[in-house]
Amino acid sequence: MSGHHQRTSDVHAEAIRKFNQHDQRYTSQRRLIVTVLAAADRPLIIQQLIKRASSTKKVLAQSSLYRNLVVLENVGVVQRVFSTDEVARYELNDEILGHHHHLVCSKCGEVLDVRIPEALELNLDAALLQIAKRSGFKLDQHRLDLIGRCSKCS
Repeated sequence: MSGHHQRTSDVHAEAIRKFNQHDQRYTSQRRLIVTVLAAADRPLIIQQLIKRASSTKKVLAQSSLYRNLVVLENVGVVQRVFSTDEVARYELNDEILGHHHHLVCSKCGEVLDVRIPEALELNLDAALLQIAKRSGFKLDQHRLDLIGRCSKCS
């Protein structure tokens, strides 16, 4: 089995598990949304989801897409990512996609996924835990967005 196919089947297995936990159905439309997001290298806006689904010869109706994204968010498969342009983008939850951060363009709003080296991530975790602890805050997780200008806008 190829690496991408293995990863996609793992993604669907995790999605099915989350849907079962919430007594929800993992319909073909929801599966298509997860497939499109699993293949993406960045969070996608609604129009990108529709376009990428159509390239697989399948149709995502915009009206049902919104409803299905709400369900996917509620069961913990998808998370919404906000940018500087206030347009919602969607990606698979960190539990499924793996922990990562974002580069956010302050000019066009583009959001890119970025992973940092594990050693740096561990140092970041330790520093953030100390900051939270000093404030009496219990840290569950962190998200880090780096805001600047993308290569097209700089």
